Amino acid sequence: MMKKLLSTLLALCLLLTSLGMVTASADDVVAYDGSEVTITFYHTMGSNLTTVLDAYIAEFNLLYPNIHIQYSSLGGYDDVRDQIKTEITVGGQPNIAYCYPDHVAMYNLARAVQPLDAYINSTAVVTRADGSTEIMGLTAEQQADFIEGYYNEGRQYGDGLMYTLPMSKSTEVLYYNKTFFEANNIAVPTTWDELEAVCAQIKAIDPTCIPLGYDSEANWFITMCEQLQSPYTVAEDPWFLFDNETNREFVRRFNSWYQQGYLTTQSLYGAYTSGLFVASSGTRSYMSIGSSAGATHQRPEKGADGAYPFEVGIATIPQANPSNPKVISQGPSLCIFKKANPQEVAASWLFVKYLTTTIEFQAEFSMASGYVPVLKSVAENEVYAEFLNGADGGNFIAALSAKVCLEQQDAYYTSPAFNGSSEARQQAGNIITICLPATDIESALDDAFSDAMDECEFAVW
Repeated sequence: MMKKLLSTLLALCLLLTSLGMVTASADDVVAYDGSEVTITFYHTMGSNLTTVLDAYIAEFNLLYPNIHIQYSSLGGYDDVRDQIKTEITVGGQPNIAYCYPDHVAMYNLARAVQPLDAYINSTAVVTRADGSTEIMGLTAEQQADFIEGYYNEGRQYGDGLMYTLPMSKSTEVLYYNKTFFEANNIAVPTTWDELEAVCAQIKAIDPTCIPLGYDSEANWFITMCEQLQSPYTVAEDPWFLFDNETNREFVRRFNSWYQQGYLTTQSLYGAYTSGLFVASSGTRSYMSIGSSAGATHQRPEKGADGAYPFEVGIATIPQANPSNPKVISQGPSLCIFKKANPQEVAASWLFVKYLTTTIEFQAEFSMASGYVPVLKSVAENEVYAEFLNGADGGNFIAALSAKVCLEQQDAYYTSPAFNGSSEARQQAGNIITICLPATDIESALDDAFSDAMDECEFAVW
């Protein structure tokens, strides 16, 4: 109850603060007029990525020399969230943030995030420093160039408005020991039924192994809901729909796999399961489901002979229905905050538009970060195409991961974002963690789902 009270008080505080904030209609767009403005940008990038960012800020300033970009790297995504949460209460939020959907939903308790629809659709003409012009909005070609699943994430907040543009993305992929699979004539599984059979086959060959490691319990639960078309959450009351028999059934199934020694997860293993996948001795795994952006962590260390002990293969995760594949969309997007000066908002939009639609920036940022570009046409960029062409399961494993991600671009999905969606995600993961090792699975299911629903309901303001 205390948790619910604190959440409600925070929401009230933010909402009262928002009464003094400029809240122009989503249809009110003031075009950038060349005014001198300073734009603050909070992100989580390390030095390798800020080097790329600096180069393109310089290019942007050739077009708009009066827009001064000042960025701060605040650590992790939660650090960005926590600082902005504090600053919103006094109207001191930045102009732009690199963030996740549930963070944007929280910022919007104070109606602090600028809807982007009118900017996207604006036909106002802006003149650059070199005399060339561009429209404020996105052209039809630019909108169509975004990978659809990534772009649509910005509109998952329940009111139909667009609040973010995608910056860089990742997903989950299946890493497998290609050398072992080929030596033992094992086919890469494409469905969960096939995965179960492959786990049994691997266990028979190496009884001491744990065939599969799955890093994110939450992703697994949510992905199964999506693949099975079973309810998870909605961005309006009653919010939480995941306590149903379809979802209990797949948890039962995974419990039986765990009891047979077929799999483990990050929480149950106590670390990223890539550690099992790349192990050179002791207990090991031959498959790992994890982030596409972490491909280099799924590659074993070279031996004394300078060669990798095995080649890594990468494939799409197993599906419930291969004819309608679903794979989670992850990774940060960019949101813009409302400000009293409309020229700050307009300038912020131009910078966000530049980062998300400039093919060269998307290519370089992707290669430096391990994330996937958000534009389809980046695959045709000469430098990035060469990067993809060099893909392999060894030195260029990051390129192989990106290649798989781009090939499955029509399969990406996102979940609704609202105040409480992050709690739903955490509780979904808890259900998997609690139920997999349970010997009395029915009691565990009842307790885990009931507790998860209670915690989620407490989180809603």
